[in-house]
Amino acid sequence: MSAPAYDDQNVFAKILRGELPSHKVFEDEMTLVIMDIMPRGDGHILVIPKAPSRNIFDIETTDLNAVMATVQKMARTVVKAFDADGTTIQQFSEPAGGQVVFHTHVHIIPRFEGVSLKPHTGEMADNDLLAKQADQIRAALD
Repeated sequence: MSAPAYDDQNVFAKILRGELPSHKVFEDEMTLVIMDIMPRGDGHILVIPKAPSRNIFDIETTDLNAVMATVQKMARTVVKAFDADGTTIQQFSEPAGGQVVFHTHVHIIPRFEGVSLKPHTGEMADNDLLAKQADQIRAALD
């Protein structure tokens, strides 16, 4: 399989460069965590590497390790922040795998017993709600 080259005009690359706004929840040297603007549940966040990569197929191992360490930290944080029963963690690679934005990213969605994920409709969430949830998650960070 030969994937197209990384496109530095994707939405996450623009967020990383400060060209587009986002609700930042956490940041370290190698990763950035932001609110998903089309959440499938309350507290749905995205972990993205700062280094460019298209997806799981081309990400450098050190960047993938940093992403997964942040995923674990943030999964624990959103469970605490929302008193959730668990999480769903998703990573999509290439169109056949469901990937839409071609910069590696991992979804973390707090989950609650008996509550289904919202469908991915493409509708943006209320900005004030996202800001409130971002504050809630930041307050729960250890």
